[in-house]
Amino acid sequence: MIENAGEPLAFTGGSRFLRACLKKPVDRPPVWFLRQAGRYMAEYREVRKHHTLVEICKRPDLASEVTITAAEKLGVDAAIIFADLLLPLEPMGLDFEFVAGEGPLVHSPLRSPEAIDKLRVDRAGQLEYVAAAIEKVAGHFGDAMGMIGFCGAPFTLASYMIEGGSSRNYVFTKQMMYSEPYAWQKLLDKLVTVLTVYAKQQVDAGADVIQIFDSWVGSLSVEDYRDYVLPVTTRLVRAVQEMGVPVIYFGVETASLLPAMRETGADVIGLDWRTPLDEGWRSMGYGCAVQGNLDPITLFAPEPILEMRVKQVLAQAAGRAGHIFNLGHGIVPGTPVENVQAVVRMVKALSPQFAVKKIQVGPEGGLEPGGSLGGSLGGVKRG
Repeated sequence: MIENAGEPLAFTGGSRFLRACLKKPVDRPPVWFLRQAGRYMAEYREVRKHHTLVEICKRPDLASEVTITAAEKLGVDAAIIFADLLLPLEPMGLDFEFVAGEGPLVHSPLRSPEAIDKLRVDRAGQLEYVAAAIEKVAGHFGDAMGMIGFCGAPFTLASYMIEGGSSRNYVFTKQMMYSEPYAWQKLLDKLVTVLTVYAKQQVDAGADVIQIFDSWVGSLSVEDYRDYVLPVTTRLVRAVQEMGVPVIYFGVETASLLPAMRETGADVIGLDWRTPLDEGWRSMGYGCAVQGNLDPITLFAPEPILEMRVKQVLAQAAGRAGHIFNLGHGIVPGTPVENVQAVVRMVKALSPQFAVKKIQVGPEGGLEPGGSLGGSLGGVKRG
């Protein structure tokens, strides 16, 4: 905990979140939630009565509205823009839709090198509506809240494009990966080209951080991840970092992959709830920040159990610089909003119990020990 003559050092939600991404000391872990704007909120359901998910994504007024409403209602430290992982597929030439009860459906899955050859990489400008929404949200919050942009990771988007939707075994994806290495690499290269432009649009619009979602990467063995996915993912991570913002890299069922995922150089690795936070962080040598990792279904539990689980996550983080409190996956429909709000209050109230040591503000305004404030965080986003 940071103190100055008995008075707490002032952090905004935005500065607290950004400093935690860079493993710099903060007064408490910042908190936000994956899928914090969604069907569990009445305000969002009201918007969905009149608009499809894709319509909301493509209208900056609506996307910014649901983003702002959720962040303000929960009292979190960061807002993640309302969008969808699959939006880049459309300008690349693949149409998709969301089918009730089934999820996304890609109409013409990629099953041949010829289909990959036809993909466009010159129309990423069609995605500017996401940047326009970010600009609205960033303008609304200023420094009061961190602004998160995001995109899908190359492997996860490639799997959607090849499978045609969600998959249990990723047979077509792995078949292409193994049997058509040139086509596989070409697909990933095209995705990185588009995603780099897409991320740059978001950063230019005001995103403080970019989260890269590798939702399905847990389907890979460590060897396949290293051989077929790690190099291209590293390229994307480094390209985004060169824009001057930290990168959060998140996947599901990735316990065995964490050390390899750390090799991408991402500033923050997201942990799902299946991996104890302290074990996951230790497996990466504490060399990066971590985000997580409460089981999202714990949000249905009675408050005493919820508080116990929140305390356990905080205890596993042990007050180390670089912990961002979050879920291990997204909030699911039907989650009680009041329980999500309760978790935010718990994190804010209970975090001081788990601080390793008190960090005093030195005579020049720096933090002792453990690093300095380094001046204003405005403008300079990465340390």
